[in-house]
Amino acid sequence: MKIGVLASQGAFAEHIAVLRQLGAEAVPVRVPRELEGLDGLIIPGGESTSIGKLMLGDNLAENIKNQVNNGLPVFGTCAGMILLASDIADSSVPSLALLNVKVKRNAFGRQKDSFETELDIPALGDKPFPAVFIRAPLIEQVNNGVEVLARLTDGTIVAVRQGNILASAFHPELTDDYRLHRYFMDIVAQRH
Repeated sequence: MKIGVLASQGAFAEHIAVLRQLGAEAVPVRVPRELEGLDGLIIPGGESTSIGKLMLGDNLAENIKNQVNNGLPVFGTCAGMILLASDIADSSVPSLALLNVKVKRNAFGRQKDSFETELDIPALGDKPFPAVFIRAPLIEQVNNGVEVLARLTDGTIVAVRQGNILASAFHPELTDDYRLHRYFMDIVAQRH
């Protein structure tokens, strides 16, 4: 299984390390030709404005959009979730507009307001999932075809799935719990 990680900016090295631990062939993706032959793609956390602008260069955004529309599984974490969203509140960030949700950037405040919590994610089993939120977005609204996978205790939506698209407001790559990456790898495996 070959999974690419968008490596223009952000936490791509951590995702690559987790995928390799799980036995996947993980490769950095910076230009469109590096999308060829992939079974899945992760768009990591980082600075959504910077990643969005970098994706526009070399036609990378258009290539990613075409591949995902043709069934390529994609997993967006934090900034990656923002970039996948069809609607971004109060922002001019360039988006792939693939995920039928409305998101709000930096919804929990600044860097100093980052936090960790345990989430119930039934799709991953009964054991709570350790979630790391760093200048994280939240999902304000889900629309047709989007399944909510996790919420904070106050009801805030922080993880969703829409067919071959998985997204989380938090950083699963910064924990020792690899269940969300395994879940994504299962989505990738189901495509074949």
